[in-house]
Amino acid sequence: MSYQLAPLCLLTLLLPPPRPGAPISPAEPISQAYSLALYMQKNTSTLLQTYKTDVKSGGAPGISLAFLSVSLIQLQYQGSPFSDPGFSAPELQLSSLPPAAVSFKIWHALDDEERLGHAQGAFLALTQHLQLVGDDQRDLNPGSPILLAQLGAARLRAQGLLGNMAAIMTALGLPIPPEEDTLGVVPFGASAFERKCRGYVVTREYGQWTDRAVRDLALLKAKYPG
Repeated sequence: MSYQLAPLCLLTLLLPPPRPGAPISPAEPISQAYSLALYMQKNTSTLLQTYKTDVKSGGAPGISLAFLSVSLIQLQYQGSPFSDPGFSAPELQLSSLPPAAVSFKIWHALDDEERLGHAQGAFLALTQHLQLVGDDQRDLNPGSPILLAQLGAARLRAQGLLGNMAAIMTALGLPIPPEEDTLGVVPFGASAFERKCRGYVVTREYGQWTDRAVRDLALLKAKYPG
C-alpha cells in the first residue's frame, strides 16, 4: 500500500535548514517547493484511477484531479449524498478557510508577497483543518485506515509546502506572516452531517489550493530561474 511510504518520500523534498548568515538564492527553494507541489498533485491523483468509473459516468465538470482523488476516498465513506455519482456542492464554504478560486486577472496581477502570502495563509489553515477532519473521521469512520492515512499524509504534505513557502519568502526578503489559529472556536456538538460537510469542503479546498500552488510556483520558477 503506497500511501504508507508518503512520509518517507516527502522527506526527500523538504529543504534543509539554511545556515545562519548564508545567502539564499530564491531559485533553490522555489524549485524545491515546486517539486513538492507537483508530487502532491501527482500523488493525490493516483487514487482517481480507482474511481474512474464513477468519474466517467457522473463526474462533475470543473473539479480538479487533486480534489477528486483526495475527496473521493473520503466521500465513499460518508454515504449519500456525498457518495452519489456527480455530487458537487460549490456553495458550501467555511469562513475559517480561504477559497482557492480567484479570477485569472486578479491571480496574474498578484505581486510576489501577495502570491506567497495567500498560499502561506491557505496551507497554514489547511494543516489545522485537516487535523480537525482527521479527528472527525476517527470518530465517524474508525474502521477506515486508508481514509485516515490519506488525511494524515495530506496534512504532512501541507506542512511541508508551508515550510518551503516560508523559505522562498526568506530568500526574497519578504516578511513571513505569523502563525494564527485559523480554526478558532470549534463547535464540539456539531452533528455527523455537519462534520461530513466540513470534511468535504476541506478536502475540496486542499485539492484546489494544491493546483493553484503548482501554478503559482511555476510562475515564480520562470521569474527566478536558477
